[in-house]
Amino acid sequence: MAKKGGKGEMVLVGSKVKAAIKAAKCNTAGDALDGLNGWVHWLIGQATERAKANGRKTVRAHDFIVMK
Repeated sequence: MAKKGGKGEMVLVGSKVKAAIKAAKCNTAGDALDGLNGWVHWLIGQATERAKANGRKTVRAHDFIVMK
């Protein structure tokens, strides 16, 4: 999937995201995946910062929960 001004490489499976949105009886706009991908990259950045701040190189599930 081509990047269209999104942040970073696409890390989502587009068909799975679209299927989840369709299951909720909604449609997927053309820019929805790019927006979600940018948010996922932000979450990854926050989680890696938290792990490093705690002296770890391993990102754990709870690192994604705390937001600044």
